[in-house]
Amino acid sequence: MKVTYDLECNLAQTLNILGDRWTILVLHRIYKNKNTFKELEEALEAIPTNVLSNRIKLLEENGLIYSELYNEHPPRYKYIITEKGKDFNHVFNSMILWAHKYLKNCNKTVCHEKCGNSVQIKYYCENCGEYVDDLVAKESE
Repeated sequence: MKVTYDLECNLAQTLNILGDRWTILVLHRIYKNKNTFKELEEALEAIPTNVLSNRIKLLEENGLIYSELYNEHPPRYKYIITEKGKDFNHVFNSMILWAHKYLKNCNKTVCHEKCGNSVQIKYYCENCGEYVDDLVAKESE
């Protein structure tokens, strides 16, 4: 039985879906167009097939991906990221930037496609029309 966080916390609830080993990497590879089971196996060399299968099911159950039959005999599926899954790309980028800044042997960063320079994350308040640094987490209304 999977151990989950029984907390009403955004981070805990997100980790209940994406906190298992391999899950974020599976989602990221599907985002990067590794869409079949075989492509995912090859992209994540060390992942056991039963774990890959479970992670795909978990992502599908939570609406981050969906499967589409592309071969009937034998049945073969391709996995496609949903809008909900695509929105997680901001988290991927944040993790890449953080790792580049603080971890050794992490030489990947996120760059502006037009000029090739590194970018940074900024938070924008649509109400005020400005970028902000003074953030606070609060309950939704």
